[in-house]
Amino acid sequence: MDLHDAVKLIRSRWVSICVTALMSLVIAVIYTLAQTPLYEASTRLFVSASSGSPSASEVLQGMRYSQERVISYTQLIMGETLAQRTIDRLNLDMEPDELVENITARAIPDTVLIDVSILDPSPVRARDIANAVSDEFVAMARELETPTEGARPDARVVVEHRASIPAKPVIPKRVRNLATGLLVGLLLGTAVAVIRELLDNTIKSEQTLEELTGTGTVGFIPFDSKINSDPAIPFEGDNSAIAESFRKLRTNLQFLAVDNPARVILVTSSSPSEGKTTTAINIALALAESDNNVVLVDADLRRPRLAKYLDLVGSVGLSTALSGGASLDEVLQSTRFPRLTALAAGTIPPNPSELLGSLAARRVLNDLRAKFDFVIIDSPPLLAVTDGAILAAEADGALIVVRSGRTKREQLKHSVGVLNDVNAKILGAILTMMPTRGSSAYNYSYYYSYSYGDTVLQQKKDAPAVGTSDGVSGIEPELPQQEPKNPIGND
Repeated sequence: MDLHDAVKLIRSRWVSICVTALMSLVIAVIYTLAQTPLYEASTRLFVSASSGSPSASEVLQGMRYSQERVISYTQLIMGETLAQRTIDRLNLDMEPDELVENITARAIPDTVLIDVSILDPSPVRARDIANAVSDEFVAMARELETPTEGARPDARVVVEHRASIPAKPVIPKRVRNLATGLLVGLLLGTAVAVIRELLDNTIKSEQTLEELTGTGTVGFIPFDSKINSDPAIPFEGDNSAIAESFRKLRTNLQFLAVDNPARVILVTSSSPSEGKTTTAINIALALAESDNNVVLVDADLRRPRLAKYLDLVGSVGLSTALSGGASLDEVLQSTRFPRLTALAAGTIPPNPSELLGSLAARRVLNDLRAKFDFVIIDSPPLLAVTDGAILAAEADGALIVVRSGRTKREQLKHSVGVLNDVNAKILGAILTMMPTRGSSAYNYSYYYSYSYGDTVLQQKKDAPAVGTSDGVSGIEPELPQQEPKNPIGND
C-alpha cells in the first residue's frame, strides 16, 4: 500500500476513523473527570560536605563527596522512615506507604541540589507536608552523618527553598489526557480501517472485477436515490450522471462486436438486490433512445418485478406464451416509452426451470429476435436458481451485474463458473450502485462546464447524446471504495 492508497483508504473510511477517535476522546474526558485533583508543592535541598579548611583541593573534594551523597539522599527521602517521621510531626491520618506514593525526590544532574515534590488533594496540606519532609530530612541527615555524639557531621543538608501554597492542581492533566485520547483514537481508528479493508472481500474496483470475470467492465452505474421510487430513467432531456452512465454503457455494448453484435442480451447477477432489474430496464431504454426497437423480457418467473416497475399487466406474459395460453403477439405490451415493448413474466408457474428450458422458450426468443432490434432479458440471480444459466445458454451473451461494495468475490467467481459451465458468452460486467461521495466516488464529467453561463447550458441541451454516432463520450469514472448507505431498488 503506497501513500496514495493510504490517503484513499482514510478518505473512504473516515467515518469509522472519526467514530473511533470520538469514542476514545469521550473515554479520555471521563477518565479526566473521574480523577481526583492533586496539588503539587515543592522544596529544594542543598547538600554540602563539612570541611575545616577552605583550600581549593578540599573544596573540590567536598563537592564530589556531596554529589555522591545526593543520589543516596533521594532514596532516603522517598523511604518509609522519613514518611513516618513526617506523619508523626503533622499528625496525619495516613499510613507511611500512602505518603511515600506521593513523595518524589529528584537529584539535579551535576549539582548538589535535590528537588522534593509532594502531591495532595489539599493545596495547604501539600505545602505543609513538603516543608515537614524537608525539615525532617535535614534532621535525619544530621543524625546519619554524625559519627559520634558532639562531632561535626560529614555532610549537611540545608533547605534552600521552602514550599508555598500551589495555585492550581497539576492532576488531572486535561490537555495531555485529551490529546492522548484523540491521538490513540485516530491511530486505533486507522488500524481498524486498515483491518476492515484487508478483510473486505467485496468487489469495489474495476481491476478486481475484470480479474474475476475474465472480461471487461462495460459500465459503471452511480448510486441514485431517485431510482428507488421510479427505476426507469426518462432519458429524453435527462443529462444526469446516471443517465449518462447508461448511455456510455450502450455505446460500449454496440462496440463489443461490430460485425456480429449481440442482440439477445441476458442481464443477470449473483444474488438479489444487486440492481439487476433496474439495470436491465435502463439498458433497454438507452438502446430505445438511439432509435432501436427494443423488447424487455421479464424471465424471472419466481420474483417478477417488471410489471410493477413499468405499470404493466402482470397476469399475462412469458409464462402464458410458454404454456400455450396465448400467442406471443397477444402478451407483448407497449410501454409509455417510445420504441420499448415489454413482455411481463405472467402468472408464476410451478416449474419455471422446465418452462425456460423448453423448446417453446427457444421459439419465443427466436420470434423476439426476428421482431426487434434488441432483446433484453431480466433473469433470476445465478446463485439462487438455475433459470439464469438456462437462459444464458440461449442468449447471444450475458451481462453480469455486480453491486459495488456488496457483491463478494466468491459469489462472482461462482457465478462466472455457472455461466462457463453452460458455454454462455459473457459480454462484460457492470458495476452498479457506486458511491457518489468520497475520494473514489463515481465521477462523470460533462464536456461543458456550468460556469460558462446559460449559452453553454443550451449547448449542452442541444448536444447529441453520449453514445450516438456523433456524440461525445463521457470520461471514464473512478472506481469505488465505499458502499452507499441506501441501495438502489430491491432486485
